[in-house]
Amino acid sequence: MEISVTLLLIIITCIISFTSFNNQKLVDQLIFYPPAVKRGQWYRFFSCGLIHADIGHLLFNMFALYVFGEGRVNTPYGPVYAGVEFQFVEVFGKMGKLVYLAMYILALGASLIPTYAKNKNNYYYKSLGASGAVSAVVFASILFRPLAGMGLFFIPIYIAGFLFGIIYLLVSNWMEKKGGDNINHSAHIFGAVFGLGFTIIVCMAFRDYPVLSLFVEQIKNMRPEDIIQFGGG
Repeated sequence: MEISVTLLLIIITCIISFTSFNNQKLVDQLIFYPPAVKRGQWYRFFSCGLIHADIGHLLFNMFALYVFGEGRVNTPYGPVYAGVEFQFVEVFGKMGKLVYLAMYILALGASLIPTYAKNKNNYYYKSLGASGAVSAVVFASILFRPLAGMGLFFIPIYIAGFLFGIIYLLVSNWMEKKGGDNINHSAHIFGAVFGLGFTIIVCMAFRDYPVLSLFVEQIKNMRPEDIIQFGGG
């Protein structure tokens, strides 16, 4: 059985993250540290996505990556895959997995560019985690399936994905301005924006797939019951 890119990313990230929990030297080598990047260690834009602050941080990111990247839904007719990786395979064929992997890796770096610009001379600033790349996957999923129910874990009330995305960006922007919680909300915001932009560009440029038009069409045809749902979409 062929392993998905999503599961491969989760396995690699979990192995390195668990290793780093008891290895401060490894953390120091991989963490996003703007002054070190300024000295030429550009790999930190990407390596920081392989380590996490703690088990909770790791599990939250990897669970979200699995749900929106793999997107396996069990039906009476067998499992149906609706995650971003499989959406890309539908659009790009065999190259879809590579396109998906490229989006994830590039999102890690792109989501941290504003952080670097703001903190390149800040010797007290460090950042870690795959949240920027995971946000890109989540928002690419929203682009493909804007009416799919999304919400907070363990709360069985969901809203249409595109509305959840808007709320997510507004709350992240507010929390970024507020500060004080040691979370890089900027990476969440710019990772999300990158995921949207990357998906639109590659779909239209390389396959002439009207993903943005289909997104708008689904919202135009939205029913009242699509706004609030009791169960995932």
